[in-house]
Amino acid sequence: MEARHLRYALALAEHRHFGRAAAAVGIAQPPLSKQIAALEREIGARLFDRTPGGVFPTAAGEAFLERARAALAEMAGAALDAGRAARGETGRLRLGFIGSALLELLPPLLGRFGREHPDVRLRLHEMSTARSAAALLDGELDVAIGRGAPRGAGAEDLTSVTVGTDRLVAVVGTGHPYAGQRSVRAEQLRDQQLVVAPADQEPALCTALREVLDPAALDRAVEARDVHTILGLAACGIGVGLAPACLRVAARPDTWICEVRPRIDLPELVMSFRGADRSPVLAEFLDTTRRQCPGVSARLAGRG
Repeated sequence: MEARHLRYALALAEHRHFGRAAAAVGIAQPPLSKQIAALEREIGARLFDRTPGGVFPTAAGEAFLERARAALAEMAGAALDAGRAARGETGRLRLGFIGSALLELLPPLLGRFGREHPDVRLRLHEMSTARSAAALLDGELDVAIGRGAPRGAGAEDLTSVTVGTDRLVAVVGTGHPYAGQRSVRAEQLRDQQLVVAPADQEPALCTALREVLDPAALDRAVEARDVHTILGLAACGIGVGLAPACLRVAARPDTWICEVRPRIDLPELVMSFRGADRSPVLAEFLDTTRRQCPGVSARLAGRG
């Protein structure tokens, strides 16, 4: 039994005449009569009464037609769902990101993607750069956003593009001697209690800091998981927080932010994904990234 047999039976029930039903489904009357007869033999029951006044479904026919309508509707729905999935309109996207990506990059990007793809299920996980890279390589994530491109075994299978750049700033409580200053010099941080991201969570960031700041000051630094914790500890007077300049959008009234001189550029904010991943949802997300983030389009050339 094929879908066309269901359509033939439904057409015959609607038109109650073999000739009109055949015209409706686009075949000649004799083949339609043979197909209905073959269908009845396969089922083992007469589906239609042939009378001088027309062709009418039997009780068996009515039961069959009810299921036939549902089956064809399901088939049409399956085709529709498959098409939407193939276009990236449905499905799932698993995204891992560092907390600072929520300050500038992700709000407009995820907002636009959500509006344009309301039926895609977003699975969002805040995690360190190191953890998100490992999860991406293990197939637990579709996209990872962190500081610097992933490294290590398997990283050659990933595609990484820069989606943001930033510089280092210092944040202090309003009672700190640096409060009110536009900038501080890197050597002024030597004797300060610092608040920084953990080295095991953000290795690229910590390596960059060690290249320009006093290693001893970094060794005794207080570790904070994200920029909001750095802001909070600075507000408490615990020390001088070191963070990306984008934390200005989350600044608190009880903190003060100073530029660090000379300027210290931080590792780039990088979006990574498996190069062989041909998921339609991923392709749609990358397309949204192209349109939302200036300068990213050329780096994503050849994708989607």
